[in-house]
Amino acid sequence: MLPALENYLSDASGYKGHAERLFTPENETELSAVLAEATATRTPVTISGAGTGLAGGRVAQGGWVISMERFRRLEIHSGRAIAGAAVPLLTLRDAALPGKQFYAPDPTEITASVGGTISTNASGSRSFRFGSTRRHVQALRVAFADGRIAEFHKGDKVDFAVPFVPLPDTRKCTAGYRLEPHMDWIDLICGSEGTLAVVMEAELQLLPLPAELFGGIVFFASDENALDAVDSWRETGNLRMLEYVGKSALDFLRARFPDIPRSAAAALLIEGEELEGWEERLEAAHAMAEASWFSTEPRDRERFRKFRHSLPELVIEFVTRHGFMKMGTDYAVPVGRNRDMLRYYQQRLEQELPGNYVVYGHIGDAHVHVNMLPASGAQAETATGLLKEFAAKAVEMGGTVSAEHGLGKRKAGMLALQYAPEHVAAMMDVKRRLDPHWLLGRGNLFPFPTA
Repeated sequence: MLPALENYLSDASGYKGHAERLFTPENETELSAVLAEATATRTPVTISGAGTGLAGGRVAQGGWVISMERFRRLEIHSGRAIAGAAVPLLTLRDAALPGKQFYAPDPTEITASVGGTISTNASGSRSFRFGSTRRHVQALRVAFADGRIAEFHKGDKVDFAVPFVPLPDTRKCTAGYRLEPHMDWIDLICGSEGTLAVVMEAELQLLPLPAELFGGIVFFASDENALDAVDSWRETGNLRMLEYVGKSALDFLRARFPDIPRSAAAALLIEGEELEGWEERLEAAHAMAEASWFSTEPRDRERFRKFRHSLPELVIEFVTRHGFMKMGTDYAVPVGRNRDMLRYYQQRLEQELPGNYVVYGHIGDAHVHVNMLPASGAQAETATGLLKEFAAKAVEMGGTVSAEHGLGKRKAGMLALQYAPEHVAAMMDVKRRLDPHWLLGRGNLFPFPTA
């Protein structure tokens, strides 16, 4: 029996949609047949992953939904994994561990699917060292809108002319298509948010686990001390994670972690491969070293991961309880503007929503998340306005309106905020070439052309 269609018509942000039919193909032959029928009948198709997204990309607004949940092949080899689109990152992680290997991309939601993370070019806390998903994809097996099956390996060039679209000077960007002449197919498909092809299976790079690994949650008595530490530690060669938790976020977390020091005004989450030198770094940074948490044990590092990942969980619980969608940013700026952007966030939030926000995230990449916590309709309206204001400010500073979550349907209008009209038109030309009837992921990234 097919699962209920309504289970596929929302995502983790609370965004909701509607559709006429649900398909759960078991193999590429069945998937190809559904896509061919959709092309013949000009029916829009939305690809559904695990539902952990925050931008509405998997949420159909009419047409058919194709769930990839049966594509679960998983093989672990030395230095690589073969993973179906529906394989959760948690499953991939656990399968790689016995061979002392790991998959570097580390999005907040570890139940996200391989296909979904490729669709959004997801990254997460370890992107500070290892970059986004695109860097770790060695091969892709995909289906195009008309049902045609193709396999691409790293180095396989796109077989049509692609213009150059300039990227912002940020460490991460997932807003729209990455376009440049003579580019790889993998680079084009990663981050295309289900609008160019359906990812069925991927070959992913696995890295060897380091011989030594430590984690820490470092508390600071002032935000300035924490930001000074970020600037100092960013170039530390053995550091693979550098995350920020602001005071409001620490206050929010105390319900689950009552042992957070009461005097802490900020925290940095770090993960590194060498303990040597950290005692001196902590002292130079004026960290609350005695009150901070450190460990080399996997069990404790997992507790630190839960500390970080509890924030988005608590945010979603709060907004859902009050009947609102998640009101969070995904903007990044050039590293040199990191402090400027954070200060702007804090100033405006204190003016407009005091006590109703948290700030945390990937500060090593100048990419912190603002999550607003409206408890009333008026506050939700204020938060919506601030989302737009913050996006404009990030672009003004040379940044991006999406660093890791994608734009989906909820934030599709922001594409034109970051790119010139001719650059958006170039992206739409690529979409039209690969999906001339505009069937895949309709509503993601671009409005449906009516002319």
